[in-house]
Amino acid sequence: MPLKDVDEFFARLSAADPEPKGELDYVNEFTLLVAVVLSAQATDVGVNRATKNLFNVADTPEKMLALGETNVRDHIRTIGLYRNKAKNVIALCEMLIADFASAVPETRDDLVRLPGVGRKTANVVLNIAFGQPTMAVDTHIFRIGNRTGMAPGKTAQHVEDKLVKRIPAKWMDHGHHWLILHGRYVCKARKPDCPDCTVADLCRFKAKTAG
Repeated sequence: MPLKDVDEFFARLSAADPEPKGELDYVNEFTLLVAVVLSAQATDVGVNRATKNLFNVADTPEKMLALGETNVRDHIRTIGLYRNKAKNVIALCEMLIADFASAVPETRDDLVRLPGVGRKTANVVLNIAFGQPTMAVDTHIFRIGNRTGMAPGKTAQHVEDKLVKRIPAKWMDHGHHWLILHGRYVCKARKPDCPDCTVADLCRFKAKTAG
């Protein structure tokens, strides 16, 4: 996809949704971090359902640590891999308190030191919490990068590097939200909704659906 088409791609997504938002519920930077950790291999809807009561009683590392692993596990048991995630959340709280004065760090290098936090999670937190122009490549963004021809790559890192390089800076603040939402609701895995896609004419996908 030519760079002029990449620019037009995001111009249209921006026109349709000027202020896109992530769909995870959170109350502060700490709860955002926990929500993103819990969202691995789980739906945002499922995470929100599980964290509604959890965040009401534990919205700081200290409160979460005081709640304890067993109680955290009970709150999130409807989420996949909940046992391991509860363990990571408690360990994450311990490190935040010990190493970062209970504050969520603002660099990727520091974030990925935390239990349960990988590059994708770090990128989401950096973008939403701190407004950094990162690209968190999940399955939706990986699919769109390859399907559209915007940023083909065999790994998430390849796709991330190409997107960061090719997307104009003016679109990067909201770029990852636009792509996730587009992949979730329009450019779906099994049957993309090409007839209702605002960027279908820019897309290089050979197997476009007719309706």
